[in-house]
Amino acid sequence: MDSERRRLLDAESGDETPTGLISEQDAYLSKVKNVKLYLATFASVLGPMSFGFVLGYSSPAIPELTRISDPRLRLDDVQASWFGSIVTLGAAAGGLVGGWMVGRIGRKLSLMLCALPFVFGFTMIIAAQNILMLYIGRVLTGMASGVTSLVVPLYISEMAHEKVRGTLGSCVQLMVVLGILLVYFLGLFMDWRWLAICCSVPPSLMMVFMCFMPETPRFLLSQGKRREAEEALRFLRGPDAPVEWECARIEDASDSQGTSFHISDLKDPGVYKPLIIGIMLMVFQQMTGVNAIMFYAENIFEQAHFEESDLASVIVGLIQVVFTAVAALIMDKAGRKILLVISGVAMTISTVALGVYFHLMSKLGSAVTDTVSVAAEQPDLSWLALASMAVFISGPGCRTPAWSSASSSACVHRGAALSNMRRRKIYSL
Repeated sequence: MDSERRRLLDAESGDETPTGLISEQDAYLSKVKNVKLYLATFASVLGPMSFGFVLGYSSPAIPELTRISDPRLRLDDVQASWFGSIVTLGAAAGGLVGGWMVGRIGRKLSLMLCALPFVFGFTMIIAAQNILMLYIGRVLTGMASGVTSLVVPLYISEMAHEKVRGTLGSCVQLMVVLGILLVYFLGLFMDWRWLAICCSVPPSLMMVFMCFMPETPRFLLSQGKRREAEEALRFLRGPDAPVEWECARIEDASDSQGTSFHISDLKDPGVYKPLIIGIMLMVFQQMTGVNAIMFYAENIFEQAHFEESDLASVIVGLIQVVFTAVAALIMDKAGRKILLVISGVAMTISTVALGVYFHLMSKLGSAVTDTVSVAAEQPDLSWLALASMAVFISGPGCRTPAWSSASSSACVHRGAALSNMRRRKIYSL
């Protein structure tokens, strides 16, 4: 077994011709059945869908809560702003907690446990008797979203094989925007309490379905549980796949990446360059204001004097789903960089156009008198608000290419860094 593992590792390092490895890998993949892998992926991506419900919930809920008859729950402008944005504080805390959870209790159990703050948070909102309960509910759902956004991509990447890993990984962001669209659509027919009840359904289903799904083989091997890892692979790949071969490859990959990180490693260009690129991509992505659009879409359309603001929000959500799917499909062929450039240009133009629209509306509003004849002469520019929002949200790099570029850059440079460290270790021997 050790000699076989060493042969595979040497083949991956280029010491042998790649033809043998490719044929061997293809022979393995030809025996793989993906049905249960797809089931496990579906169970896990209910988490990102729940994340999308959290992001989009405030858009249809805030207009109702600002007009509600109960003074204990009525939100003013400042409180409405906090109701939408406080979820990000919970998400920041959830990201830190999730990083600890996945290493200590595993990917599967972390996913199952993050369903609890989802459900408890929406339950707090449903049973809210004051504004504080609304805030607590949003913070809890934000924490669950932070854990989910970390754990689900990791679970899928460690569970899927090379042939479908990219496709299944792109489902994460697609399910987030699909959740946003669904909560916008349900907001057309439901009040804020019933909407919160619907939002608690996906995380509940995730917890139930994950009970029947395996832990990732990589995590099991890191815990010294080889037999359980082989059983998990047999569940995911089918009974005919020789899972010992893949198990050996995972062990070798884990051994090659097992070098601990030190602060001095930041001097290595293979470490600090992808780190800076990844951080800046994520920072600039958040500074575009895309999350603010999702939080307050209906309010923005109301302030833009759009008559059917709730329907306009659904249209924006639908456009986001379509272009996220398109970006995921063409990302590998078109390249991340060009999509990010096109996205940046599109979002810049649309943001300027929306700003011009509000400027024109303020000018027209100040110039209009109370007479009906003058009011009737006002040009209808509401289409400009909808078009600007649609172009902004359709920027193909709005979410998917940014995160993918960061992770791809990190993987490429990490591989080079690990290779260099491995060479230094060999030469030192």
